[in-house]
Amino acid sequence: MSLAPPLQPLSPEREPAYLLAQVRATWGGRGDLWVFGYASLIWRPEFESIEQRQARVHGWHRALEMQSRINRGTPERPGLVFALVGGGSCRGMVYRIARDRVEDELPRLWAREMPNSVYDPRWLACQTASGPVTALGFTLSRRSPNYTGPMDDAHLVKVLRHASGRYGTTLAYVLETAQALRAHGIRDRAIERIVALARQHSLA
Repeated sequence: MSLAPPLQPLSPEREPAYLLAQVRATWGGRGDLWVFGYASLIWRPEFESIEQRQARVHGWHRALEMQSRINRGTPERPGLVFALVGGGSCRGMVYRIARDRVEDELPRLWAREMPNSVYDPRWLACQTASGPVTALGFTLSRRSPNYTGPMDDAHLVKVLRHASGRYGTTLAYVLETAQALRAHGIRDRAIERIVALARQHSLA
């Protein structure tokens, strides 16, 4: 892949601490806090929850269309990770953090998901078999410099073949996510197509 453009300084409204304060304020400490996971949060949540459920979110879909310059790639050879992008729907998992644990668990979640404020945190309406919940989710704007848009298969295969960062390869990340979704009985045809593409090119 070509060298990615340099990251721009964050505006005050995009600083991680500012966005965290907004989420704390809108949550308000009035009850337990739900978090929506759609990719690595399913197989490596790294926070303590007291309940988890399958959930569907409408208006957003899971897409391998976010550049990763550190975790699954480098600035010279960016990798890819999944993001929630506008349109369609997404099946994932919701996790309930007990009210008295939120002040401990939320900063840990924030340090993982929002160190560079790439995502837009939102409260998402999630449908579950036990009723609706409103959960914190991390979405990606198509205006973000980290949004790649859809890639043709040749470009995607190059990323799957070569991209690697501090947490491993893009390929391993995709395979872990596919396995976790299958384990929960969640079918995602787009991910299945990517896995089939990797196998077709003897990558998996």
